[in-house]
Amino acid sequence: MKIAYDNIIFSLQKAGGISIYWTELIKRFKNKSEILFYEKKNNNIFRKLIFYDVKNESALGFKILRYLPFIKKLPEKSIFHSSYYRIPLQKDVVKIITVYDFTYEYYCTGASRWIHSWQKNFAIKNSDGVICISDSTKNDLFKFLPNIDKEKVKTIYISAGKEFHKVFEMENKIKYSRFKEIENKKVILYVGDRKSKYKNFKTAVDVVSKLHDYILLSVGAGEVTVEEQLMVNQNITGRFFHYLDVSSEELNVLYNYAFCFLYPSSYEGFGIPVLESMRAGCPVISTNISSIPEVAGHAALLVDDICVENFIKQVKLLEDSEFRQSKINEGFKQAKKFSWDLCFEETIAFYNEIFKSKFNT
Repeated sequence: MKIAYDNIIFSLQKAGGISIYWTELIKRFKNKSEILFYEKKNNNIFRKLIFYDVKNESALGFKILRYLPFIKKLPEKSIFHSSYYRIPLQKDVVKIITVYDFTYEYYCTGASRWIHSWQKNFAIKNSDGVICISDSTKNDLFKFLPNIDKEKVKTIYISAGKEFHKVFEMENKIKYSRFKEIENKKVILYVGDRKSKYKNFKTAVDVVSKLHDYILLSVGAGEVTVEEQLMVNQNITGRFFHYLDVSSEELNVLYNYAFCFLYPSSYEGFGIPVLESMRAGCPVISTNISSIPEVAGHAALLVDDICVENFIKQVKLLEDSEFRQSKINEGFKQAKKFSWDLCFEETIAFYNEIFKSKFNT
């Protein structure tokens, strides 16, 4: 069985959850020489971790290719899987796509939403098999495309890497690192995008503004903007720290060091940081919305209504050391339900299922 991977996501982002997912799938192919990998030269930090031979789809740049159907002629009866909403127009190949979320449909307007939704819908409607990374995402798919063939859609959960784990020897991990300025401080950790409104970064700032014994530590998603700096200066002066280019190993240390992980998001296709945090033994405070309950189970403290007071109540609950330890233990147990090996195995099984269905073998 010939498999072709469209690695366009490595050009579209330097890092991110989709890049992690795509890298983890590729890593698990034992004989990569049997897979056709199509990609452009890129600076993706996760792509640098894996080695394989690549093929060039076209001389066109990725900024154009990303909006076009896959151009290169593929071997007959091969399986094509795109990392980001592209399919070939060939009829003699199996076309697989993965759907991650519907943030554009819920939160964007104008041309960006129209273009993204058109491309996504075209790929979904013309694919042979659709993978959704959570039941929540699958339900959103059926909401926005109610006439889609439900038999070709399957939920396959993603995961968090083994680099996220409990560190039992934390001495000097902070003191002799670039994070030494947060030593001996009670950290509420925020990971990821601050710009998107549905991520509710301002809510995290407002929570910490009322918890004077804590600092807010933000990781990733670009430099702090002038507007963000003004906001934190007005609300938590001297109690906000932000770090860029944090490796997975460093992030694991921060999860281990933090008092809790605050994830006030209004919407997630899966929410990898929730799983990372639980694997590292950091209590999670988040929302009882979209996919987050699927990932967190009963191991996290989830609020039904996104408001500052509700999140503060959860932080206060964790100040009981026995209760906090119980949530950490529940998090370890919940996190074991997800693995990249299982994700890969179910993906390969799905390829075979759709292949047999299409070619009646």
